[in-house]
Amino acid sequence: MFTPKYPKPGTTPAVPTPVTPTPLPSAPVSNRPAVQLTPGSTLALVAGGGALVLVVGAVLVSMLLAVAITAASVAVCAVVVRSILKEHKA
Repeated sequence: MFTPKYPKPGTTPAVPTPVTPTPLPSAPVSNRPAVQLTPGSTLALVAGGGALVLVVGAVLVSMLLAVAITAASVAVCAVVVRSILKEHKA
């Protein structure tokens, strides 16, 4: 069942002949005008990008602050538990 099956001698597969690729048609030229940025739209893009940076920064700082507060509270709890256990042993 698991023994390999070898092909009979002299039965090699035929080598495929190379096919020349056909050239692809070029993409159609668009009739739409290019995007032009006016001073107002440039200002809106800059303001939007600045607002996005401020929002992402505020979220990251608040997450860092949450981690710092959690670490401080865990440290306080560890000190309290340590002092309780120390008093209990004595």
